Amino acid sequence: MSRRIATIGFFDGVHLGHRFLIKQIQDMAAKHEAESLIVTMYPHPRAIVQPGFQPQLLTTLDEKLNLLQKTGIHKVEVLQFDKEMSRMSARDFMEQVLHEKLGIDRLVMGYDHRFGHGGGTMEQYREWGKELGIEVLQMEAFSDEYVSSSAIRKLLLQGNVEKAAKLLGRPYVLSGKVVDGYKVGRTIGFPTANLQPEPEKLIPAPGVYAVWAVLPDGDRYKGMLNIGNRPTLANGDGISIEVHLLDFKGDLYNQPLKLGFGSRIRDEHRFGSLEELQTQLRQDALSAKLLLG
Repeated sequence: MSRRIATIGFFDGVHLGHRFLIKQIQDMAAKHEAESLIVTMYPHPRAIVQPGFQPQLLTTLDEKLNLLQKTGIHKVEVLQFDKEMSRMSARDFMEQVLHEKLGIDRLVMGYDHRFGHGGGTMEQYREWGKELGIEVLQMEAFSDEYVSSSAIRKLLLQGNVEKAAKLLGRPYVLSGKVVDGYKVGRTIGFPTANLQPEPEKLIPAPGVYAVWAVLPDGDRYKGMLNIGNRPTLANGDGISIEVHLLDFKGDLYNQPLKLGFGSRIRDEHRFGSLEELQTQLRQDALSAKLLLG
């Protein structure tokens, strides 16, 4: 294949809107016997242009690449975004990166996407493209105007993991390593694994959730997850992410763990005693089993 049809974007979450655009690229590439290409970047551009900015991402780079490759796209190109690239005008970016480095013949842009320092209008992108031999097309908007990475982040920060999953096309996932915890859960019959997620990943709103936990060997267990400040125990600072796996026996310490969010069970509460907490945890476990089916 000599021709290359591409689209460009950060693609955080690889949600339904992203996949709608990618499908257009694939259909066009098949029609013209060309190679389909996704151009993305790392790290998040705002982390470069705004020092101190901490992105709250829906997907890590590895997660994003895995999801993009699962779409069946021919190739994914990751650009190392740095200060030099942040200063490139859209015209220079098209010439030096898209044309000379990547050899793109046709660029399909998302409905509201812009790139390059200072951006540009669609008419300008088309004009620059003509000069370089790149046909620039703009895809129509996805039918659901509410599907966007920012909308999904907002839903997760509200604890609405069910709605977020609908926009993503799959459950939201937190992955990380199991680290040492406070070990109080085991004394009341609910041992927990204390998850340390990737620092750039968005943490949903505090509360108790029904989740699927995937172990390193691929085994899945139903679980109840608490995100919060442990108000009843009052024995730690900062947010903790603790999951109790139902019907599981074993040691997960220092192992990778993946959590897929099913439903929100309740808000985090402060209970008057460990006995009250224990009673509520029994109810939470039952709720998790019912919600996960």
